[in-house]
Amino acid sequence: MSTDILSRSPGARLMAIGGVPLAFLAYAAFAFSDASVRLLDGALSPFQLTFTGALLGLVALPFVRTPGDRMRDVFSATRRSLWLARAIGSSISTISSVVAFTRLPMPEAFALIFLMPLLVTLLSMLFLHEQIGRFRWAAVGIGFVGVLMVLRPGLRAFHLGHAAALTCALSSAIVIVLFRAGGAGEKRISMLGAGLVGPLVINGALLIWLQAFRWPDGHEMLLLASYGLLAILGQALLMLAAQRVEVSRIAPPQYSQMIWAVGLSYLVFHQHVDAPTFAGIAVIIGAGLLTWAREQVRLPSWRRRFALRPR
Repeated sequence: MSTDILSRSPGARLMAIGGVPLAFLAYAAFAFSDASVRLLDGALSPFQLTFTGALLGLVALPFVRTPGDRMRDVFSATRRSLWLARAIGSSISTISSVVAFTRLPMPEAFALIFLMPLLVTLLSMLFLHEQIGRFRWAAVGIGFVGVLMVLRPGLRAFHLGHAAALTCALSSAIVIVLFRAGGAGEKRISMLGAGLVGPLVINGALLIWLQAFRWPDGHEMLLLASYGLLAILGQALLMLAAQRVEVSRIAPPQYSQMIWAVGLSYLVFHQHVDAPTFAGIAVIIGAGLLTWAREQVRLPSWRRRFALRPR
């Protein structure tokens, strides 16, 4: 890193980081946010968690404004249908992830959510007309094999936690593709706001309807704050990454979350990870890193940024 970059303010340094490193930072923030959910261990309603997380996320809005932005621009959009779709998709993603990490060990939940890169690749090809090469298809396929090695379907019973993790993978992939589809003409505060307003309104309504609210104690409040603030940090970083590079390139760094998941399982939750799971994790991470390394040399920098724009 050059001395010029080091001399900049923290905000300027963040803006100077490329899309792929930003994605790695985003997924680290998500991993620790999910660990906060696991530590709560179902003590609070998932609707309360997601509502509180979105409420805390509003704190970040003033910091993502660009000159000339107003707070009411949270609801502005050049394509309102995309804004609404992002709001709904973000709500589904957050509630399903909370259910998944409450009911599953972290490595197992992440393994299912790691289907998201495959889904992003498919969606970006179908809706953004991105060109997906054979090497990348092969790497995604290898990653999917690694997921199967971790889960070993047929040897374990599937339940609501697994269904929630799959739902999280699909809805998250849709949100990432929507970021790219509407990113060229949308204000940053509007794109981030959609991911907050959706969970705030939808899960807030469900929380009232189901009468599932209860006051958390001091320890639970700290975990709620950790969950909400880290989640919005991850979402903001992922949004910036999606604006810098094509969406199929910010999917592979998601595999780095598995490293965090295994470390937290041992150090925090004292959960054993067996040999087949480790083998599957190695395959998943290897496939993701191969894809990322290939993308660094596959195209010149100007083509990596502009060649795969939505048509």
